[in-house]
Amino acid sequence: MSDRRYSDQDADIDLGGLVGAIWRRRMLVLLSTVVLGGGAFAVASVISPRYQAETRILIESRNPTLTSQQAQQSAPEPAIDEAGVASQVALLQSNDLIKQVAKQLNLNDIEEFDPSANPDMLTRVMVLARLTKNPLDVPPEERVLAEFYKKLQVYQVEKSRVIAIQFSSKDPRLAAQVPTEMAKVYLALQSGAKLDTTNDTAKWLEPEIANLREKVSDAEAKVADYRASSDLYKTSDQATFSESQLGNISQELARIRGERANAEARAANVREALKAGRNVDSLSEVVGSPMIQRLKETQSNIEGQIADLSTSLLDGHPRLKGLRSQLSGITEQIRRETRKVLASLESEANVARDRERQLIGQLDNLKADTAVTEERQVGLKALEREATAQRQLLETYLARYREAVSRQDMNATPADGRIISNATVPAQPYFPKVLPITVVAALAGFLLSSVFIMLAELFSGRAIRYSGLEFEDDAVVGQSVARAAPIAAVTTPATTTTQTVHGEVEDDAQGVETATIDDKPSVKATSLLSLEPDVENPDSDMEAAAEDFIDEEFSVNAVARHLIDSDVNVAVAVSLSGDVGSTSTVILARTVAEMGRKTILIDMTGSALPTRLMAENVRQPGITDLLCGEASIADTIHGDRLSDAHLLPHGNANAKHAMRAAERLGMVVDSLANAYDLVIVECGPANVEGVKRLARSGQAEIILSAADASHEEIETAATSFIEAGYDDVVLLFGSGNPVPPSGRKAA
Repeated sequence: MSDRRYSDQDADIDLGGLVGAIWRRRMLVLLSTVVLGGGAFAVASVISPRYQAETRILIESRNPTLTSQQAQQSAPEPAIDEAGVASQVALLQSNDLIKQVAKQLNLNDIEEFDPSANPDMLTRVMVLARLTKNPLDVPPEERVLAEFYKKLQVYQVEKSRVIAIQFSSKDPRLAAQVPTEMAKVYLALQSGAKLDTTNDTAKWLEPEIANLREKVSDAEAKVADYRASSDLYKTSDQATFSESQLGNISQELARIRGERANAEARAANVREALKAGRNVDSLSEVVGSPMIQRLKETQSNIEGQIADLSTSLLDGHPRLKGLRSQLSGITEQIRRETRKVLASLESEANVARDRERQLIGQLDNLKADTAVTEERQVGLKALEREATAQRQLLETYLARYREAVSRQDMNATPADGRIISNATVPAQPYFPKVLPITVVAALAGFLLSSVFIMLAELFSGRAIRYSGLEFEDDAVVGQSVARAAPIAAVTTPATTTTQTVHGEVEDDAQGVETATIDDKPSVKATSLLSLEPDVENPDSDMEAAAEDFIDEEFSVNAVARHLIDSDVNVAVAVSLSGDVGSTSTVILARTVAEMGRKTILIDMTGSALPTRLMAENVRQPGITDLLCGEASIADTIHGDRLSDAHLLPHGNANAKHAMRAAERLGMVVDSLANAYDLVIVECGPANVEGVKRLARSGQAEIILSAADASHEEIETAATSFIEAGYDDVVLLFGSGNPVPPSGRKAA
């Protein structure tokens, strides 16, 4: 069955196995860590220290505003963008700038910047053999530049207009002096370039200004001559004489038309009131007449007198008649005055109408004159535009010329940049950092050795776990099977006395002894071997020999080595002494797992002792749940809490109900055998008939866990299994300790 146990299985990496492999080879890991760390420390201690300093420059426009008027008239200068800052970085790395710095600091005389000036013996020999070029053929200036560039680093600070200049050297003072001098030379070059631009601008503007002055004079003279010849005199800065006159007449015409309309409207109102016989007292034209106001006062007095006399005199009284006669005359006078007001309004309207006609005639004449004037102004405006353009250009040139003349001084043209951080003499070298280098090298040694060990474990297959058990279709596995009687338990009392097994001892190819019991088939090397007693003290010698033999040949380690060497795939453990034997089986499973074999133990005991010893939680689903169909195989496999072995625990379902599907046990064992190197089925004190339901003869190896069992019990059990056809019967004598010691390495 072992030849197909890895077929069609999913492979997982055993992380615990990888860590265990590293721990087993910890001396190799420690040696590589110490060697690499010590070598790095030695190399870092020998290297000459190097110092580094940095100067920072802020790139910004520094053109001074000389006057407020100039600041208002001139457009704002564009901000320096990323490309502009990158250009300044390239300028700081230019050959001309570096040559000037090297000349000012006399770097040619420093051996650090010209190591090729004194070549070593090896270089000279290679030059003589024409294997390399002579470094002295290169000019000293070029050699200094090449070495300078190796120590220089210029870069733009991220998301800013700041340029950093870093320089490294064996001399800390020189490391701080070089970037500072580079910044000064850079600012001087920038200021000098701006000064040269200013001088060139002033020289170019002088003849241009003289030429523009002549052009402006000629243009203004042409404008004046054309204006005089075309009779285009101006009354203001914006209008000519004809345009002003046309505007005045238009305004007067509009006013006259308004007055005419007003007079006609008032006259029509008065006329309508008189024609309709309405009271004219409410008309503003009538109310505003002084004569009508006096007549109204007289009319009001007479009406008052009539009202007073009517209380004491009759209507036919002469006085009342006289007063009424006066009242009628005054009323008639008011009407006559109203007609006069109407005539006055009509007269005003007629006058306004006549004035309107006169203004319209004058306006028509001026329109004709204005059309001629506009035609003449076309040429005048062209001449004026030319003169204005020449004058504006002249004024612009004059302003720039005055500014250029005022800036013909180095201090008046600052560079577009300023130093914001000067380099200081470093106190500590930046390279080599002995402690970090040592730590990194040691860590690298540790990681490399660990990776090498893990790769070796992976390629050898020792760190691979195969999972994904092969089962029949769920319908087949889950179908009901015939009722079967549960595995019969053998309950024999445990004894502590060691009995003698008569037989002959032979050494096989693996060094495993075989004992013959009553001429039955052989039992493999885990039964007590027959020893010849001492003549003088047979009992004591027999006990000592038996104890030594059990400790060395029938121990858990011996059985574990036998199972591994024989490549046993399925083993059925029968505990003759009950829980004591089950404890030995648990220790056996853990031991095989620690030896690198994928091992699983199936708890088929009635007491569930293996489950209590190995499981984190005794209520985990197990074999009974699987047989009852209440859990899947993946849910019933759990890890041992103290080792790398796996456990299929007893479970929580009813054992009697589970054993109704006992025929499925063989299917479960076969499936687990395909996924694991070793499947141990702990049956407790089971008999042969119960074991046959798990594995037929020739398909499994029987382990008789005989801790604290008597010789008669061992002989009876071994004989029954051998007679049933199980030729491979192994005896296991454990420590008799019901509870294993704690710890992952307890097995």
